[in-house]
Amino acid sequence: AEELAVQVGIRPEYLDRLPHAFSGGQRQRIAIARALSSQPDVIVLDEPTSALDISVQAQILNLLVTLQVNRGLTYVLISHNVSVIRHMSDRVAVMYLGQIVELGDAQQVLTAPAHPY
Repeated sequence: AEELAVQVGIRPEYLDRLPHAFSGGQRQRIAIARALSSQPDVIVLDEPTSALDISVQAQILNLLVTLQVNRGLTYVLISHNVSVIRHMSDRVAVMYLGQIVELGDAQQVLTAPAHPY
């Protein structure tokens, strides 16, 4: 637990604290550590930064990128934030009314969308 805490930026001495003692960013880091504890190959990130302020969003996204590189992780990212998608994604599937309407390279889909969503 201590090793995971350090990897996600939580001080080991904080591990005995109750959830209400942590900030939103710290809670997100704890959620990431919990996801990593089973040593997965794939992690689903459902709006991973939506409840965080901009500076903390950047910290969490950069942490996720670092963990992805260091651990060889694949992320399935669900987000309405195009900036987050642009920063995190290689490939993008765009859903509209419950259907995938576009799928492809993130840069192409985001700069020249083929669907009028």
